[in-house]
Amino acid sequence: MSNAKVWAYTFKIQKDLVPSIMSNLLNPDAIFSNNEMSLSDIEIYGFDYDYTLVFYSKHLHTLIFNAARDLLINEHRYPAEIRKYDYDPNFAIRGLHYDVHRALLMKIDAFHYIQLGTVYRGLSVVPDEEVIAMYDGSHVPLEQMSDFYGKSSQGHTMKQFMDIFSLPEMTLLSCVNEYFLKNNIDYEPVHLYKDVKDSIRDVHIKGIMYRAIEADIEKYICYAEQTRAVLAKLAAHGKKMFLITNSPSSFVDRGMKFIVGKDWRDLFDVVIVQAEKPNFFNDKRRPFRKVTERGVLLWDKIHELQKGQIYKQGNLYEFLKLTGWRGSKVLYFGDHIYSDLADLTLKHGWRTGAIIPELRREIKIMNTEQYIQTMTWLQTLTGLLEHMQIHKNPDCQIILNEWKKERKEMREMTRNFFNSQFGSLFRTDQNPTYFLRRLSRFADIYMASLSCLLNYDHDYTFYPRRTPLQHELPMWSDQLCTGTFRIPFLQEMIQIK
Repeated sequence: MSNAKVWAYTFKIQKDLVPSIMSNLLNPDAIFSNNEMSLSDIEIYGFDYDYTLVFYSKHLHTLIFNAARDLLINEHRYPAEIRKYDYDPNFAIRGLHYDVHRALLMKIDAFHYIQLGTVYRGLSVVPDEEVIAMYDGSHVPLEQMSDFYGKSSQGHTMKQFMDIFSLPEMTLLSCVNEYFLKNNIDYEPVHLYKDVKDSIRDVHIKGIMYRAIEADIEKYICYAEQTRAVLAKLAAHGKKMFLITNSPSSFVDRGMKFIVGKDWRDLFDVVIVQAEKPNFFNDKRRPFRKVTERGVLLWDKIHELQKGQIYKQGNLYEFLKLTGWRGSKVLYFGDHIYSDLADLTLKHGWRTGAIIPELRREIKIMNTEQYIQTMTWLQTLTGLLEHMQIHKNPDCQIILNEWKKERKEMREMTRNFFNSQFGSLFRTDQNPTYFLRRLSRFADIYMASLSCLLNYDHDYTFYPRRTPLQHELPMWSDQLCTGTFRIPFLQEMIQIK
């Protein structure tokens, strides 16, 4: 094998591929499909509220972090010195797992393997050797993973943080862990996890977050005009719409008046607040209660869900009985893959749409020339390693070892494009993340925000890309059929000798 020929060939591959990819960039405002779905079949649209109809500014996570930190100090008697820690919006990403007993925050792929280099104790990365020693490798057994809703319960030692509100929780956990470790303070990780979880919960339940947002709504709420445009478009095409949210009535009313207008209820056929999802989808015992304009709960038995009224609690089974909205004619949007979407698609056959705000930023990064060049070379290296490993002579082995080292370095480089600690929300090196695995299972379509719907006709059909399986030839993939990418085949690689 000629070293010069190898490098000449690989350089030619990269030179040919990069311009082709650059001419076929992804649209950050596109809707992506996991399952074929036509909007012409959808008669009823349902929505969550937080991070679905309404988006919040960066100030909200700082508010939640600070309020929960103060609750730890004032109500759980944690050291006042933890006030020196501020919220870092660039530390954590969604979808991470937290080992409650070991106090470790980490990224896990779709096959339950820990991505080495992304395990953090406090604010410091844990060496790979230590991780491998703790877990007897890098695989996390199923019985230790989080339960169906991402929680650590009934023997599960891992908690998965799936919603956007969990970002300040992960950061606060890491900061307090860091304080204890730096000051050599002995503590019980399970108690710390519970106290932080309770403090974050109390920021919501005690109304701290709601009051702060209502007091300065322009500071905390954004993306206003797009939500009204989406709802108006659906209403113009005769679609029925409903809202099911865990947020309280007055908070939702104030926010919707701000982003949609005083007439926002006229757009919705049913409005349900404080639904307590995911229990709403499973618990048949809780009846609906009507909420008056002043927030008073009425005791009347609910025989129908009236347009213009607001209802509290209830359950999905009663909802289906009163509305008759069943099956694949219903499309529900939410940001929490478990609490919003999982039960609906698995048990009730609704179509589901996931709102993933991080998607827009990640696509913009993937569209940069630097990222494309890096990924093209990384994939080229991977292909070379796969096809040239059959050569066992010493010179070839030296080259292969150099390529392996370079490939490892480039993997770390690609991770840093997205987040210095944990990388992309969707990938762990070559594999999909555990987050993406659940997204692919529970969401028919996904997008950065509801505003993406404005780019499509009301009868548009979403087709998932046909990507080749590992045992299939790549000739039927979308990229090759449209002439976008040219992937070298094994026969071409054999010619390099």
